[in-house]
Amino acid sequence: MKQFPLMTAHTGCMGHPDHSLASLHAALALGADVYEDDIRATRDGRLVLAHDDEVRLADGRQTRLSDLTLEELDEQSIEERLSLESVLRSIKEAGRTMNLDIKSAACLEPAAAMLLKMEMTNQAFFSGCEYPVALEADRCARAIRKLLNVNIDSFLAGPYAEAVARACDEGRASRCFGLNVPYQLVRPELVDAAKQAGLAVYVWTVSEPEDMRRMAGLGVDSITTRNVAELLAVKNEAKFSEGETVR
Repeated sequence: MKQFPLMTAHTGCMGHPDHSLASLHAALALGADVYEDDIRATRDGRLVLAHDDEVRLADGRQTRLSDLTLEELDEQSIEERLSLESVLRSIKEAGRTMNLDIKSAACLEPAAAMLLKMEMTNQAFFSGCEYPVALEADRCARAIRKLLNVNIDSFLAGPYAEAVARACDEGRASRCFGLNVPYQLVRPELVDAAKQAGLAVYVWTVSEPEDMRRMAGLGVDSITTRNVAELLAVKNEAKFSEGETVR
């Protein structure tokens, strides 16, 4: 029998704000295997939880997070920010895994250094790595596992088989442990080719239970969702129908 995919909680899960303690606690309480959040780097190379580079300041100005030092961001931002280190500490204590979605290559070295310092190289990995960033990660942060974000345009513009072959070739060339794929692009031939290449398949971001069931049936390795409770219900359905324990 196929094992049920790892449950990855997307930041902002269960209707809580993105990058929030409430979201993290909800994910852990529901038993998510992996917690995903976005990281960016400030001008002085400090890491913050953020999806977008644009940030609005208390005086109404809009600027780029990457143009500010962390001290300037803390002083001028209208939002209180949860620190990456505190999230990692919670993940470590809970025995779960962190998916760090890299939003710029500037995050790679400081993120790797933080994970090494916290002795979490076995409890975290990078995603958000398109091929050039994956190659850079292999150069400067080899101690950290990473997923390759597949080239979406290649799936939309050309033959599916060629896009699959390209994804697997790039994944192996950059020493990724798997492929990170929008679930809408996943077909059985992608999962089969990835398995033959020794690559896991992680899919994002799945909302509807029928899509969760379809992804689980295809044998993907992880399903990312904001609705962890729904994914847990689908997992429990699978457990009941198979009559055996699934992870």
